[in-house]
Amino acid sequence: MRRAVVLSVVMLLGGCETTHENLIARGYPPAFADGFDDGCSSGRQAAGVITGQFRKDVPRYLKDAPYAEGWSDGFRQCQAMRESEERNAYRERHWDERERAWQQQKDQDAARAYRSQ
Repeated sequence: MRRAVVLSVVMLLGGCETTHENLIARGYPPAFADGFDDGCSSGRQAAGVITGQFRKDVPRYLKDAPYAEGWSDGFRQCQAMRESEERNAYRERHWDERERAWQQQKDQDAARAYRSQ
């Protein structure tokens, strides 16, 4: 229990940091953090986020392995996260439609049952 509380507090405090700062604080090199930021923005854009923009320092990507690794990780993670959010939103909308249809059918069946009495 205590471990969960400590972890929650750390996560709340960590929420004030940028992803870049958080990665550096966790021991990643600045080049990796730079690449992760650029890749994440690009991944969100690839997943259809209008506010995201494609960012990639191609010369640096080709010469700087930590930047390239960070870019690839950021791209994959942020693209997957955004696509997952979209799938969940679709499921929630679809479930709401099914819930309304079920409720309507239940109400109609109850009305028929009351009329036949």
